[in-house]
Formats: sequence, structure tokens, C-alpha cells
Amino acid sequence: MLQLQPNNLLIHTTLTERLDPAAVPLAIDRIVTDYDFTTYHISNLENKSQILVSMSIKCFPDLRKYGVDGVMAREYGAYVTTPEAGYDVSLLLDLETTSALSDAVRAELVEKVSYFKRNAMAAAFERAFERFDVLSQESVAKQVDLYAPENTSDEEILVLNYRDDEQIFIRPSFDRVTVIFSTIFKDETDKIFGKVFLQEFVDARKRAVQNAPQVLYSHKEPPLELSRLGVKQEENKGFITFVLFPRHLAPTRRENCITHIQFFRNYFHYHIKCSKAYMHSRMRFRVSEFLKVLNRAKPENLEVERKTATGRRFEH
Repeated sequence: MLQLQPNNLLIHTTLTERLDPAAVPLAIDRIVTDYDFTTYHISNLENKSQILVSMSIKCFPDLRKYGVDGVMAREYGAYVTTPEAGYDVSLLLDLETTSALSDAVRAELVEKVSYFKRNAMAAAFERAFERFDVLSQESVAKQVDLYAPENTSDEEILVLNYRDDEQIFIRPSFDRVTVIFSTIFKDETDKIFGKVFLQEFVDARKRAVQNAPQVLYSHKEPPLELSRLGVKQEENKGFITFVLFPRHLAPTRRENCITHIQFFRNYFHYHIKCSKAYMHSRMRFRVSEFLKVLNRAKPENLEVERKTATGRRFEH
């Protein structure tokens, strides 16, 4: 299966061209759209020597509760500026400053800006992982029995409303972090394809990838972890649950885990659409082949000369 890239290729290409010291400063005003109703605006309408990169993301109010401002300051530092009107966060790149950077540092800056959305979404996951560290240390100090019933009824569940009627729920615990995606299936066939894909995740973990997170799927009925949030049952909604264990949350794997899991919904629906497109193309191919067979089976229209009993030709 194809893994979608977590960075934005258009931002990467645009900034690589514009931040080149040999390039002539030109006016730029580009609007770039991404998954999950995310919009970027790259412009320098007032000053050609400065480039403003702004982002609007649907769940930014939720991210702000989980410390996205601190993540932006940590990742982009002095480049963070006052948000552009209609956008949630903006970065200001000065060409005079970036031209003094080495090629490696400039390329790293371009790469980091192309991960704008990924770094913003990471705020909620980092908050949950930090809480997991605290709970796991407390459990060791208290010598909590891993097989005892878990009591985390008061533990905060982080919610990201990243799409209309679709959410990401992140629930930290002392021995795991549970990530639940709620997703809407608009077509009945999407439900069938979704079940096939998710079953493949389960089977792959049993066969070879035993270190992969546990994957659970439920249709209509929300998982028990969401019972106190009042999530309602819906006919066309499904819930995909990932259980991240301590081996997935190790410091060396944490960043990679955040990068991959936050884009699962896009990855999931992308492959559903690709599978449907492939099946439709195969169906059209088979239909065209059948039509060729039918055309070859048609008898040729041969004109047969007809005569009467006296030998005269019969004209019709």
C-alpha cells in the first residue's frame, strides 16, 4: 500500500524556488489546499523580500487547548508572526536572512515548513504521550497491578474535531495510549472496503508485523472508552481504534509514530477510493472485451441472389 507523505509538496517546491539566493524576488500569491479542509496561503504582496506562509486548519481551536502555540514556537521560533486575517497561524520568512544561511540549513528550514500541518497536529499527541509518561511513572511508584481493572474515569480524553462530524479521540493511560478515529462512510460500498482493509491490518499483525499496534473496528457503536463523552450511534459512522503500547511510545519512535498515525484517516479513505477506481477500470475493461466477442459473433450480411421458378431474378 502507498503511504501518503506527511509534508506538503507544493509548499516544499515553492519555498525551494523562492529561497534560492540566486533567484530574483518575485511577487507570489498562492493558495494551497490539503487534506482535512486545511488551507495554506503563500504570499509576499507588500514586500517581495519577505514571504508569509499562513495555515488554516479546522481543529486549530482544539489544538490551542493542547499547547499548539508552544509547539509552533519550539519548531519555528522567530519565524512565527501575527496570524494573517482568516488564518490560524503564520510564518514570516525574510529572504535577506535566509540567504545568509548555508544550503543545508536552508533546506532543513524548507522541509520543516512543509511539515506545517504535521507539527501543528502533533500538539495533541505530544500532550497525550507526556501524560502517559506521568501515569506510567506513578504506576511504577504505586506498584499498580497490570492485570487489575483500570480506573481512569477522571482521565482527560483529548478530542480533535478535524472534519465535519468526524473526530480523533486520544486517551492516555498508565500502560497504553488509545487513539480512536471516527469516520463517515458516505457509500455502502465504502463500508465493505473499509472492513476488508481493517481486517488486513489485523491479519498482518498476526502473520508478520507482531510489533504493530492493535487495531479494532466497530460500526455504529462507539467504543467503551468514549461512553462518558456521549458519542452517539450513527448508521454511516465507523470507529477505528489503535492501541499504542510502550514499545511504540519509546523516545526514539515517538516522532515517527505521531507522523504516521495522525494521517491514518487520509490513508484509509485514499486506498478505499483507489480500490473502487481500480475495480471500475477492470469492469470497464471486461465489458469492452465482452463487446468485442459479441461483435465477432455477429453473422456477416451476405446478399443472396433470389430467383423465381422460371429463372427470373427476384428483386426486393
